Order: sequence, then structure tokens, then C-alpha cells
Amino acid sequence: MVRMPKTRIYKNRWFAKYASREGISDAALMSAVEQANSGLVDADLGGGLIKQRVARDGGGKSGGYRTLVFFRHEEMAVFAFGFAKSSKANLNAVELRVYKLAAKIVLALTQAQLDTEVDEGRLFEVNDDAQDL
Repeated sequence: MVRMPKTRIYKNRWFAKYASREGISDAALMSAVEQANSGLVDADLGGGLIKQRVARDGGGKSGGYRTLVFFRHEEMAVFAFGFAKSSKANLNAVELRVYKLAAKIVLALTQAQLDTEVDEGRLFEVNDDAQDL
């Protein structure tokens, strides 16, 4: 049996603070990426940008959070932005363009560049054994 390579999962500095403040666990982020890799993407916004729901701790996804993720299937996911459904309905056209451009830039980074971003504290890798901030 051939094992698929593990998707590298990151969160940017803004999202890491947001997740910590809202109590969004790394396990919840990993679950959201596993679902996306299985084809269960809540919204494919194009250009490597997806919107994926993340459940509130102890709750369901419907009352949870919406996250914007720079996503390359089975390779990489970077959580870039999050919001509660009750606080924001959808992205406007300008926000969508900006996030798509950011996704294009981030998804083009090499592994060495990603490692530098982690070393510099601009990205945080999400791991099974990671401590939440």
C-alpha cells in the first residue's frame, strides 16, 4: 500500500492569534484539511483559495467558524483568515481578489521559503503534537 504524503498545514500569524483567542484547536484545523483533501470543500473560490468551515469546540460546523485557506490538494494548506458566520456573511469582490493574489504568492513558495517563514515567526506549522498558542 502506497502512503500519500502528509499535507503540510500552516497558519499565518494573524490566524494563529485568532485561533488562540477563539479556542480553535490545531486538531480542528487538521480535521478541516482532511475533509478538504477528501473532496469535502465548503467553497472553492478559485486560484488555490477555499472557504472551509471549522466547528466550534463542543459544537457543530454550522455555528462555527469560516476560514479562508490557501490550499493545494494533498500538499499544503495555509489558514489565512477566519470569522464567525454571525460576524461576516461573505467576502466582497476586493477582499476576494486580495486573498486570491495572496494564495497565488504563498502557494508558489518553496519548502525552504516556508521553513524560513516558520523560523521568522510569520507562519506556524500545525502538527498532531503541536501546542496551541
